[in-house]
Amino acid sequence: MTTTESGNTNKTMDICEIKAYLPHRYPLLLVDRVLRYEENKSITAIKNVTVNEEFFNGHFPHKPVMPGVLMIEAMAQTAALLSFKSMGIKPDENSVVYFVGIDNARFKRPVGPGDQLKMDVEIVRVSRGIWKYKAVGSVDGQTAVEADLMCTIRSSTDASQPAGQ
Repeated sequence: MTTTESGNTNKTMDICEIKAYLPHRYPLLLVDRVLRYEENKSITAIKNVTVNEEFFNGHFPHKPVMPGVLMIEAMAQTAALLSFKSMGIKPDENSVVYFVGIDNARFKRPVGPGDQLKMDVEIVRVSRGIWKYKAVGSVDGQTAVEADLMCTIRSSTDASQPAGQ
């Protein structure tokens, strides 16, 4: 967390803090840095896409393109970070974030090696343990992917119960 000259606090997260909040690890950890977040509101994070990504070996060797499902997953991981920060909790080894729904997913441009996928996620609402977000991923100011995401946080020991209960 840094403070600007005007006294505003910019809340950020580096990779070490991200790994403390997300259980994902290589090759499925898809958030490299959080540029800013505001609890209960929004978050902006980045994924640096490199030619060394495992998925480029098969998708596609002649024209590497980041799979759309992984772009959606990167935005969902960003949303999970915002949810945990908004709740003021750090997940334990039993906390799991599950997709409940993905609506209105649209892919507007390919993402490939050398691109930086910037993910802007905002909370639309939280109701009965279901978090709804509006997510947009862009590269160089151009929308690459957008979707409405719905997730819930559960305990892996009892997937029918919210985490911590």
